Amino acid sequence: MLEQFETVSKAVADRNRVRILKLLETGELCVCQVTTVLDLAPATISKHLSVLKTAGLVQQRRDGRWVYYRLAEREFNPYALRALVLVASSLADDPTVAEDRRLLHMVNAVPLQTLCDQGRAALSSKAQANTTCCGGPS
Repeated sequence: MLEQFETVSKAVADRNRVRILKLLETGELCVCQVTTVLDLAPATISKHLSVLKTAGLVQQRRDGRWVYYRLAEREFNPYALRALVLVASSLADDPTVAEDRRLLHMVNAVPLQTLCDQGRAALSSKAQANTTCCGGPS
C-alpha cells in the first residue's frame, strides 16, 4: 500500500504533471494538444503521461495515429482517485492553470492533423483563421 501511495504522490509532485491533470479536467485530449499547450517536447510529455498512467491517474486510448488521455475513471490505484479530487479542488485561481486553459481553447480550434504537424505554430492568427474545431481525426 505504501508503494502505491508513493507512486501517486510522486506523480502529483511535479508541476507539469499537475498542469496536465488540470487540462484533462476539461475532457479527453490528444498528446498533440497537451504538447502544444505546455510547449514541451513530445518525449517530455510522453514521459509525464507515462508516470501519470503508472500511478493510475490517467487512462489512454488509441484512435489511428492519435493517442488520447483522460482522467482515470476506475480505481487502478486506491490513492489515485483521492489525489484527482485534491487536484480538482485546487489551483482554481492559479495564473498558470488559467493560461493553460486559455491556450487549450485556442488549441481546440485547430484540427489535430494541423496541430500534430505544426505544434504551436498552428496557433498563429493565419492558421486559426483557416481552421475549424477539432473533434479528432477524420
